[in-house]
Amino acid sequence: MTDQLIDNVTADGAVYFIFGATGDLARRKLFPALYSLYREGKLGDKFAIVGLARRPRTDAQFREDVLESIKEFCRYKIGEGQDWQDFAERFTYHSLDIGNVDGFRELKASTEALEARYSIAGNRLFYLALAPELFGTVSRNLRDGGMLESAGWHRLVIEKPFGYDYPSASKLNEEIRHVFREDEVFRIDHYLGKEMVQNIEVIRFANAFFEPLWNKHHIANVQITLSETVGVEERGAYYNKSGALRDMVQNHMLQMLTMIAMEPPSHLDPEAIRDEKVKVLRSLRNFKSGDEVRERVIRGQYTSGELRGQALKGYREEDSVPADSTTETFFAARLFVDNFRWSGVPFYVRTGKRLPVKSTEIVVEFKNVPGNLLFASRQQLQPNLLVIRVNPMEGIYIRINAKKPGNEMTVQPVAMEFCQSCQVGINTPEAYERLIFDAARGDSTYFTRWDELAAAWQLVDPIAAAWQEHAADLAHYSAGAWGPQQAHKLLHQDGFHWWPVNGQDEDNVIWVSNTGK
Repeated sequence: MTDQLIDNVTADGAVYFIFGATGDLARRKLFPALYSLYREGKLGDKFAIVGLARRPRTDAQFREDVLESIKEFCRYKIGEGQDWQDFAERFTYHSLDIGNVDGFRELKASTEALEARYSIAGNRLFYLALAPELFGTVSRNLRDGGMLESAGWHRLVIEKPFGYDYPSASKLNEEIRHVFREDEVFRIDHYLGKEMVQNIEVIRFANAFFEPLWNKHHIANVQITLSETVGVEERGAYYNKSGALRDMVQNHMLQMLTMIAMEPPSHLDPEAIRDEKVKVLRSLRNFKSGDEVRERVIRGQYTSGELRGQALKGYREEDSVPADSTTETFFAARLFVDNFRWSGVPFYVRTGKRLPVKSTEIVVEFKNVPGNLLFASRQQLQPNLLVIRVNPMEGIYIRINAKKPGNEMTVQPVAMEFCQSCQVGINTPEAYERLIFDAARGDSTYFTRWDELAAAWQLVDPIAAAWQEHAADLAHYSAGAWGPQQAHKLLHQDGFHWWPVNGQDEDNVIWVSNTGK
């Protein structure tokens, strides 16, 4: 029935409820992820999947939707014969008004029939692919409709955005916590499911030549880049309310920063790991005034430009975006982790739309050797780098200095690269597969705990407040450029510069890699 069972680990038997089952997230990510888990044997034999949305749909129509979704977006091809039939028959559909508790009571009866059919012991996972303002209503009606009365476990998986600021996030959290315990709530940040983000811990803590150097004495700065070539596209109305700060920084970028900066956990337990991440967030230097925000934060908005010969319109020309919008499409900042390990080391973060390349990378720049000693006294040496490539290329490379071939004693940078995605190929687990599987097993390591979320909002809110008072601080950049010039000056004033991303390195670097460069 399945491909080779990977690691011989399966999730507990459960019913998976997909709220928003006719939406884009379910179609692009959730159904393909569930099929991949099924093909790898990770769902076991005791599972059922219930799609829920307002629009009417028969089970047959719903299964056809799932089939088209998997054909288009799944990394596995549809299996032959009984393989697909067995998977498809696990899907049922319910048209549900989430504001009507009677619909949840009807759902309870049909769920119990599914559990009896597939010998499922009352375990229920509720995935809310819905707008955040509906989380509280769904949670209450799950409780009042009897959906949480089964003998097994109950887990709630929710997507970002989780609030608009700290007060709204806190209110939303209170609504959910009236129904679910904190250990039953799984807040998804899909970046935490990416291969190389999860690899950060291994790179740091499983290699003796990194951890002793992972501190202010040896590291000059850390750079985190999350660049996108696309504009806001059909998300103009949503994006104009969120901007880069809330859409990317508050979640994805701060999560990657915590993984880089955290202390070694006392043991490999989800709560111990998340405890260390919270300590990093609480150690981040806050912004106490608008002047501090202007000194350490750059915000920008793209104007019309050109990328790879294609003319691109400006942000204010996008659909559903007001002509006088001051929403930022680019964010860069110099952050500091004020603890003993990192005191004085700048963490530079940048993210934006309509940038030259699509890439997510973390660059750790080590301090250079003393300039008056040995080879450094004769020529300008380049600093050593450790680069963690998260997306779209996955892997790591280390840049060192070595002798250039020939008779002269000339030093040249050499990049030793390991390409994870090149070696494994395109058929690698997607972030949503890992995270759904973890939620089904009750492993919360790569989900966001409430105190993490609260600490992130408390850092972000003063930045947003300062922008409200000083709208003139908005800089502009042409679509296809690397953001406004102020983002480069942010590093230049410290004696640093942004390192090229996505393999766009200098011509004089010798590559030694498993990619055939």
